[in-house]
Amino acid sequence: MNAMRDNLSSDQSKTIITSGSYGEGLEMRGSDLDIMQVYKSIKVIADKQPDFDTSITYLSMDTDDVKPGFTQLRLEYSRLQYDLECCEEHNGEHYFSSALWMRNTLLCGNKDNQIHGPCISDKEGVLDVAYTLHCRTWISSAVNWITRSSSSWPSHDVIQSIINHGVLFVPIGVKGSPKEDIEWRVSFSVAEKLLINTFTHTQLICYALLKIILKDGIANDYECKNLLCSFFLKTIMFWISEELPSAVWKPDNLIPCFMRCFSRLVYCVEHSVCLHYFIPENNMFENKIVGRARDVLFKKLNKLHSYGWRCIFFSDQISNFDVAMWYFPIEPFTLYANDVKKIVQSRMLYIANDCLESYSELDIFNTGILHNIWSHQFSLKHLYAYYISQRCSKLAQRLPLDGAIINNKYKYKQYKSCLSTLLMNVYHDAVSGWLMVVSLFYKTKQYRKALHIIRYSISKCTPDKLFFGMSLSDINYQSLKLQTFPKKSVAYLLKIMFVDSIRLTADSTLTPDELSMEGRNITHLFPSIAYAYYLSFLCHHHLNNVRQCQDSLEGIKLVIAESYLIQN
Repeated sequence: MNAMRDNLSSDQSKTIITSGSYGEGLEMRGSDLDIMQVYKSIKVIADKQPDFDTSITYLSMDTDDVKPGFTQLRLEYSRLQYDLECCEEHNGEHYFSSALWMRNTLLCGNKDNQIHGPCISDKEGVLDVAYTLHCRTWISSAVNWITRSSSSWPSHDVIQSIINHGVLFVPIGVKGSPKEDIEWRVSFSVAEKLLINTFTHTQLICYALLKIILKDGIANDYECKNLLCSFFLKTIMFWISEELPSAVWKPDNLIPCFMRCFSRLVYCVEHSVCLHYFIPENNMFENKIVGRARDVLFKKLNKLHSYGWRCIFFSDQISNFDVAMWYFPIEPFTLYANDVKKIVQSRMLYIANDCLESYSELDIFNTGILHNIWSHQFSLKHLYAYYISQRCSKLAQRLPLDGAIINNKYKYKQYKSCLSTLLMNVYHDAVSGWLMVVSLFYKTKQYRKALHIIRYSISKCTPDKLFFGMSLSDINYQSLKLQTFPKKSVAYLLKIMFVDSIRLTADSTLTPDELSMEGRNITHLFPSIAYAYYLSFLCHHHLNNVRQCQDSLEGIKLVIAESYLIQN
């Protein structure tokens, strides 16, 4: 789902990459959503000169007197004013400034956003976006990694995929460096995702347990809170995965594997050394895990380590884990229901899908996109269709829609274009897509047509339906068990059983006039069932159906009182 959403969010100007724990397939408690935007209008040259394009800004790496893992980016060519404004002159050369890049990016975005390390974060702190640059060539400082490993991990194919991608650069320098403002950190984020995708289940559990220990056993201590991060744990996992034969990482060895990883973390802190996996010359603990900070952290880790594998029970995520299910055979339905539960309760999935609406417009009729979709296997086609459907709601709301009566050729063409786009919006859930069609009929004064679809939509809002943030009830479990969903794709389940919210964007052409009476152009978010009754009330009002207006109002009151199909 991350890959599908990233592909459809990317365009000719930038590539979107979901990164961090969620991008790696782990949704941890308290984690945020990390997104990388890679700008295609700027290219970093490592060794060879690419084919020259006057519309591209070219930068070259300069690693003289820079800490390993970091670089300066010297300006080679640009005619873009925005990029030129991000440059600083040093010793007669112009360098692309990470500090100016971050400042200018922040100024172009939401005024409530703030700088968080190399990222721009929203005011709630749940979304971190890193605006990055790309070099397609594998850099020389990491060339030894290609041939270093003599084990079977990672495989030759994975190594080749990593090399072919190249590296990224994130806008942050070495803290305290005299050139900090013009330094960039080399990022192997995509390479790390490719490596984690090769993990066995046992490796992934070890990685997750280390992150849980960090979150619930170490970071909750005030003096240790900001000393370690997930990236250090991931680095340790990579080194041990390279050292051990792949056959070791099996379920029967889970505890020894986990304790080996934990022991390595203790060793690294004791000796203040954690070597970057791709650039070992970069000791990431240098000037960080030292002095009193190191002593406090080492004491804390030693205490946890003394409990052996049982140290995981210091986390309530583990101590409260329901182990009863392990004493009985696990039915396929139980596993499927647990997957459904994860989807509807996933905070990260909700935020990530919401972010899809924020990126540039998708040309759903682009032949290149369609060819890319239909070249994938059957299950992935359904996921593409799910996200395209979700995207069509926003596209339709931006189409011009003049007047209410379809009485001339131009208006009729506008109407048909909007309707056809909205009909593609009915494939990602059971209700909201149809209610967007109702919005179109209401705006064009086709009240009877609108009421017909409203009745159909309300009939779909049954107690067994799913929505984001819910807790599955007995009705939901029984419904899932009776249906043939386990044999279907996730996208099929969402289309049949899921009830999404209605999002009317600012300046939407489909927003009912009654919602715009205050004269403010704002985004509206409504539960589908409540919006259905609201549109029913408006349609009956225009048709002078007084009794039906009262019934619709009673419906809204009941939905609100019972919080029926309403996200918390």
